[in-house]
Amino acid sequence: MARRQRRLRGHIEERPNGTFRAIVYAGIDPLTKKPRYLRKTVPTEAQAQVELTRMQNQVDERRHPRSNITVGGVIAKWLEVVELEDSTRDRYDGLIRLYITPTFGDLPAAKLDAELLERFYARLRRCNRLCSGGSADHECRPLSASTVRQVHFILRAALDRAVRWRYLGTNEAAFAEPPAFEPADPDPPSAEEVSVLLNEAWQDPAWGLFLWLVMVTGCRRGEMCALRWTDLDLVRGTMTVERSYSRTRSRAREKSTKTNQKRRLSLDAGTVDLLNAYHEQCRQQCEALDVTLARDAFVFSGDPDFTTPLLPDTATQRYRRLARRLGLRSTRLHALRHYSATELLIAGVDLRTVAGRLGHGSGGATTLRFYAAWVHEADRRAADAIAKAIPQPDPGRREPRNPYETLAAGLRAAIESGQPPAGEPLPTVVELAAEHEVSAGTVNRAVALLKAEGLIDVQRGKRAIVTREEDRQSR
Repeated sequence: MARRQRRLRGHIEERPNGTFRAIVYAGIDPLTKKPRYLRKTVPTEAQAQVELTRMQNQVDERRHPRSNITVGGVIAKWLEVVELEDSTRDRYDGLIRLYITPTFGDLPAAKLDAELLERFYARLRRCNRLCSGGSADHECRPLSASTVRQVHFILRAALDRAVRWRYLGTNEAAFAEPPAFEPADPDPPSAEEVSVLLNEAWQDPAWGLFLWLVMVTGCRRGEMCALRWTDLDLVRGTMTVERSYSRTRSRAREKSTKTNQKRRLSLDAGTVDLLNAYHEQCRQQCEALDVTLARDAFVFSGDPDFTTPLLPDTATQRYRRLARRLGLRSTRLHALRHYSATELLIAGVDLRTVAGRLGHGSGGATTLRFYAAWVHEADRRAADAIAKAIPQPDPGRREPRNPYETLAAGLRAAIESGQPPAGEPLPTVVELAAEHEVSAGTVNRAVALLKAEGLIDVQRGKRAIVTREEDRQSR
């Protein structure tokens, strides 16, 4: 039986120009499926031999007694021990299944390097199918920078654990640079869009009240779905937010809020009236079913007796359909949270209070970073304020500095005093030049200035005529 020829690890070749190139095989590129080589060109063969040895050691030093573990194996072991929220784990499982496993799943983790990862990220930013570009069988759709950063975090965290467990000597993902954060660009609906949205949504009072509460409280969708009547104190006009509802592929449950914070929000009198009316409607609905509305029933539910909460995905999908039907700029339910933050900041509410209502625990930094659409309106108010503080310009009040401006000022004063009266001609250019001892050019410039101000009407070959007051106002 013929023996399989082993690929040479490296060799030296002499180039036509007399230099020498050392070439070392570095494995198969998992992106292009082509062999990878390290190359170095030097003047002499002796130097090439040194470079050959150096590059072979560079490849060898990444080997480890237990480094045969694959990237997929490292990630699987990491997922066994890492603590993640259910929704986060679902998100990571999807990213691993779609992007990491098909590309690096069977690759030995020791062969992963920063260059390979950065090329991988760049391809994801061009096309989520990792195509080379220009493919005719599909339309390239790039991944967002935030999604690629999540892919990078998964790889870096998993390889970090592999180094700690001594599967690897170094974490190459720590040297790779993921895409930069994209600037936050919240797009809250305008007041006109909100008006149309609420009018349409209130055809179903429960749905209309759901959207109304999201706007006035800035709560997240999961927090609103977990809201129970026991969380509302309609006498004092307060709402307590301490839970969130989450549903993933593995389970559905009530859990703590995203920041693990409990907060109490004040409600305005109008909102309290809406909730009282809705509570009475819910009670009557339960009586019609011959059941009693539970004291701790969910405020928003898909069941007629309000024993189960409205699902967050259901609310998101219903809002998306409504927003598309109404032609809104943003079809994300989260845009209403942007709206709440924006309107509060525009109204002059201090940043810490706004951050507290939204459930941000960073003293306002997150609020400014992700909900800063108010800056445009605040900037407009600042422009109005500075414009009112600065004296308005009046070119007519500027002291004349040039001869033609001095002449124009004298003629302007004469016209305003009625000499010559409206409809009468000005003296000729020759007469004005002689009277004021200036050149004809100076007179022409003064006449042009008066014409621009609408004080006179000038036609070619004719004398300038003083315009009437009503003609000046109509211009």
